[in-house]
Amino acid sequence: MKEPLVLVPGLSCNAALYVPQWPALADGRPILVADHSHDDMLQGIVRRLLEAAPARFALCGLSMGGYVAFEVLRQAPERVTRLALLGTSAKPATPETNLPREQMIALAEKGAFDNVTTLLWQKLVAPSRLTDEPLRLLVRQMADDVGADGFIRQQRAIMRRPDSRPVLANASCPVLVLVGAEDEITPVAEAREMAGLVGGRGRLAVIPKSGHLSTLEAPQAVTEELLRWLG
Repeated sequence: MKEPLVLVPGLSCNAALYVPQWPALADGRPILVADHSHDDMLQGIVRRLLEAAPARFALCGLSMGGYVAFEVLRQAPERVTRLALLGTSAKPATPETNLPREQMIALAEKGAFDNVTTLLWQKLVAPSRLTDEPLRLLVRQMADDVGADGFIRQQRAIMRRPDSRPVLANASCPVLVLVGAEDEITPVAEAREMAGLVGGRGRLAVIPKSGHLSTLEAPQAVTEELLRWLG
């Protein structure tokens, strides 16, 4: 059996985020998708993840999933065999980055979660995909499944994230840093910085014609990169 794989979705996302990659990744490999909607701190999310995960595993996270992955490295680096960071950032939260999150939390608390999902959609994908109705409906369904309360907990966890650049620089496992070429939320420059921190242990992959949700926007290209990362 191949080494186990733990997948961590992004904000307001669930296992559907990785459905296009699933057949290839699950070939002879056990996969766990982390549930990160029940805790409002990264530490709690990761405690729950580590309780459910195998003793050692490859770890892949997209966006918020990357923030969770960094916390895994803080709590149990010896359990991670390899790391894939998709559309994420190692930088800490700041008052400037937290302000729009506070505004979205306020909307969700007022019962306007529909407005939140509409606002998020505008930044989640490459401009050419904004009219992709099946993709929009899939993203909306994931958000509805997570729900307003889960979204609020996730945002509060994100808003407390520390600087993960030292953790990444000290990681001893192979690292894939992947980003959509048109990602507005975590742009290519941030991916290059992370790849630079891991030096020869890392690989940078920039996916053309993709925004933040690379697994759904460019599924074949992302699948190929993940298979290469898994060896």
